[in-house]
Amino acid sequence: MFKKFCKSSSGQALLEFALVLPLFVLLTFGIIEVSKIGYSYVTLNNAVRSGARVASVGGLDEEITNTIATSSTYLDHTLLNITIIPEEMGRRSGSQVKVVASYPVYLSTPIISQVLPNPVTVNSSLAMRIE
Repeated sequence: MFKKFCKSSSGQALLEFALVLPLFVLLTFGIIEVSKIGYSYVTLNNAVRSGARVASVGGLDEEITNTIATSSTYLDHTLLNITIIPEEMGRRSGSQVKVVASYPVYLSTPIISQVLPNPVTVNSSLAMRIE
């Protein structure tokens, strides 16, 4: 009877599934979290590019900030940290204006948020010549 029990493989697939399922779920949620960080980076980068374009044609700080906020549609605008260098009064035609923005991306998967810093701060900056 013992030999029959050792040769039987009726529960082998269930055991393999039980061992592999947590790793597969962790990998899936890891891909989702990294995708969320990547999406936030690309969105912030495009928004900063739009804001720098407004700044290069003589836009005011409020216009630049509003352009960045409206260009980053799915990001929480209250968490955006926007810096414009130089200030409005110091901008002259032919000089450079630099727009810097950062955004914290909060991770929602418990195990991954213990491995990566939570929040992950995404930064973007762009300098353009003022026309």
